[in-house]
Amino acid sequence: MNFEIDEQQRDFAASIDAALGAADVPAAVRAWGEGDTAPGRKVWSQLADLGVTALMVPEKFDGIEAHPVDLVVALERLGRWNVPGPVAESVAVAPVLLADDDRSAALAAGELIATVAAPPLVPRAVNADTAGLILLAEDGSVSNASAGAEHESVDPSRKLFEVSAYGDRKAADVARAFEFGALATSALLVGAAQAMLDASVEYAKQRSQFGTVIGTYQAIKHKLADVLIAVELARPLVYGAALSLADGSTDTGRDVSAAKVAAADAALLAARSSLQTHGAIGFTQEHDLSLLLLRVQALRPAWGDPTWHRRRVLEALTK
Repeated sequence: MNFEIDEQQRDFAASIDAALGAADVPAAVRAWGEGDTAPGRKVWSQLADLGVTALMVPEKFDGIEAHPVDLVVALERLGRWNVPGPVAESVAVAPVLLADDDRSAALAAGELIATVAAPPLVPRAVNADTAGLILLAEDGSVSNASAGAEHESVDPSRKLFEVSAYGDRKAADVARAFEFGALATSALLVGAAQAMLDASVEYAKQRSQFGTVIGTYQAIKHKLADVLIAVELARPLVYGAALSLADGSTDTGRDVSAAKVAAADAALLAARSSLQTHGAIGFTQEHDLSLLLLRVQALRPAWGDPTWHRRRVLEALTK
């Protein structure tokens, strides 16, 4: 099976990199965590112009109705740049839940940012205080919801909220929406892992210790090589899960869970290795690496923690 993306997808990824690279996303993340979402919403507006927010929205609502692989391509880049807000929920999950709802057009245009709670595995909605739409998905249906008690997250830009439903419930493909949430989170984790690896490699080329550039030490080389291997093994699993979702395979759950486990493990290894490479400076609030370290810790349990997904893979293999 060929997991290489095509030229059009590479161009799409490059356009996202160009836009986010010029947007000072770290400043937007810090501002979002402090309650000022204006800089982050400017970033979302740029993503809307590129078509990212319309990827999973049906064409009849001016969406792109893209292949899940296109979603993975985009969200890996968003993970790499650490875009603030309920990315997986708004870009990947809400379009599945809303389906034929007219509000899908606002999602596609980037005028509406949505967040989702889907108990029991997603009991709270991230960024419900700033999202324009809160959805509660359970028991095969979806309803509007309002934000309740706030819970702090390890990532200040990803506050969590209890939610309560109101209004009519509508039938929705909650199971498929969950798979898209896990897939999207996996792509974000792979992107974050790659960003930390790249930052560590560059830092290792510059930092000297005892008169020697630390990148020349075998211990550093081996550590970063292990991260590279983990990322390169996780990425095709994420693409494979996207293909499985597109084909409606009976192994979709297994494939998505395998991708989430590999992505979460790769991101954790990248976080540990990048912090060890940078030293204590990497975890200071002034250093952008600290934002990625916190984001990874927040995303690993999102849409099913690694333990739950490992169990699902094991159950699928032993049937």
